[in-house]
Amino acid sequence: MKKYLLNNVLLAVICLVSTIANATVSLPSFFTDNMVLQQKSAVRFWGESNKQSVSVTTSWDKKVYKTNVVNGKWDVVLKTPAYGGPFAITINDGDLKTLQNVLIGEVWLCSGQSNMEMPLEGWGKINNYKEEIANADYPQIRLLQAEHVESTLPLNTLKVQHDGWNVCNPKTIADFSATAYFFARKIYEEKKIPIGLIHSSWGGTLVEAWTSSGALSTIHDFDTEIEAMKSETSRQALQQKYDEELAVWEKHLTNADKGFEDGKAVWATSKVDDSSWKIMKVPSFFDSNGLGNFDGIVWFRKKVNISDTSKDFTLSYFADDDDLIWVNGNYIGETKGYNVERHYTIPAQYLKKGENVIAIRVFDGAGNGGIYGEENIALKSEKETISLAGDWKYSIGADSKDLPVKPYLAQGQNRPSAIYNAMIAPLLDYKIKGVIWYQGESNAERAHQYQKLFPLLINDWREKFKDKNLPFFFVQLANYKQQKEQPGDSDWAELREAQFLTLKLPNTGMAVTTDIGNGEDIHPKNKQDVGGRLANIALAKLYNMKIEYSGPIYKSYKIENNMIVLDFDFNTDIKSKEGVLKGFSIAGSDQKFYWADAKIVNGKVVVYAQNVTNPVAVRYNWADNPNGNLTNVSGLPASSFRTDVWKGITQEEKVKK
Repeated sequence: MKKYLLNNVLLAVICLVSTIANATVSLPSFFTDNMVLQQKSAVRFWGESNKQSVSVTTSWDKKVYKTNVVNGKWDVVLKTPAYGGPFAITINDGDLKTLQNVLIGEVWLCSGQSNMEMPLEGWGKINNYKEEIANADYPQIRLLQAEHVESTLPLNTLKVQHDGWNVCNPKTIADFSATAYFFARKIYEEKKIPIGLIHSSWGGTLVEAWTSSGALSTIHDFDTEIEAMKSETSRQALQQKYDEELAVWEKHLTNADKGFEDGKAVWATSKVDDSSWKIMKVPSFFDSNGLGNFDGIVWFRKKVNISDTSKDFTLSYFADDDDLIWVNGNYIGETKGYNVERHYTIPAQYLKKGENVIAIRVFDGAGNGGIYGEENIALKSEKETISLAGDWKYSIGADSKDLPVKPYLAQGQNRPSAIYNAMIAPLLDYKIKGVIWYQGESNAERAHQYQKLFPLLINDWREKFKDKNLPFFFVQLANYKQQKEQPGDSDWAELREAQFLTLKLPNTGMAVTTDIGNGEDIHPKNKQDVGGRLANIALAKLYNMKIEYSGPIYKSYKIENNMIVLDFDFNTDIKSKEGVLKGFSIAGSDQKFYWADAKIVNGKVVVYAQNVTNPVAVRYNWADNPNGNLTNVSGLPASSFRTDVWKGITQEEKVKK
């Protein structure tokens, strides 16, 4: 009898515990301890419960918000005061759940591609990263890091790292967005307002992936891809077409590759004569080691001496974009993807005592290319480690300019709307102050199309966040690639123009960075100034600080005799940063541009050239890596611009890459 009663008591306890566990209120991933809520706002706060009603109590005003649970879901609208804290929020559905250390302040969404994603440490290693991390003790700045997720349809939940919001300190900041951090730090230091940063970005992504399918459907540039996301039949047809086109292109690539003959990798063998090959340091990007902006195939070879061949060796490195590797002519493997670490095993049977030859074929489709990664690239076995860092021989196998354009299929995260669905849509009911954005590199080949895609994204987000005046501040592309001796066309300049034109939208701002980039690195290390310039825009436009936040912005021009006179907004104390004005080119009706002389007269810039007697157009900083030096009282660079509307090199490109 006692045993029976005991069993019943235990069963009752188990049922009670189970009921309590099931009844515990559930909150979205971004409602956690340490969170920041937007000040002086009506803030939606929601979750799930299996009870009939929920009450929410806020410690800043002791107010109790009560609501019924409908189909397992509930929501309330909290009234937030002016900034302050820390506070607590208690949710009660019969069981209590309390969020601690909550701040009221300003919430900023930080988004874009790799230059926004670039962390202080990790793969970023920004300028002075060790000191910056050590000094990052800002308990009033909070960090929320979204995971990389893509989806065919909009999601309700955001996947986040580190269990939600974290307090900014040396332990939490290292892998966070450097640009976002320096933006927040500057605002906090000036205004002492708590700042919440929601970082949701993804390297190498396209603007259309961050835009809703509803917005994209209004321009019809991506109808086929959007339909493929909805229909398996359409998706299969699109994939089949791409596979067929890619197979043809890859055959072209192999046929063009000097390292292959009759389908055999002749440059991978030990017998090939590489005495005339050039030398390059590895690891490195070949763009900054003599090959400039080269895209195509580069073969690398290195001879190494191995004393013990009884064990397999391993080799790890990064390659940009795709690679194949051979040892002594024996195929080892291949990997696709610029940001994927290679891990190869080299069987002992392919090795010989003494001299061995490693051959790596790298294909680069755009941007940087080469074998890169940590300095200590090495062959490793249980008994031996052989450094491969240093001089390698190299030779060009094929140049992409001699090949047809590679077929492109938007896949994974770069499908139109795929990232918006997973990394923006779940946030739409989270009240934010504004957005900072750094993206465009991946759309440069379609810069003309960006003129409609970028404003489309901004208006789309404003509509979805239910804030038609949502502040949206962005970074104009930095200087990158080799400098050209003569003025000419540039897809990066055309992308900057698309960004410049987007300033026509209200409540936008643009940080110009053509003076702080790196011609040899698409990820410049100076993120302090990038974040600071974005912060200055916000401080001036939103926080009522009298602060200079923009260099000269082109406004209009007129032709006077053999000169063109340019007028600017933000023209207070307009001047050259140092020396004579640089970066201006001028053209007549033949549309051929020449470097021009320029001088400042009464706050305007007068441009002229001896060999252009009847000028009709001026361009400034119209290059991938310009060197113009026009500035004003702020010391900030002028945005690149042109006065003409002649067809650019991206205007006739296919709509999709």
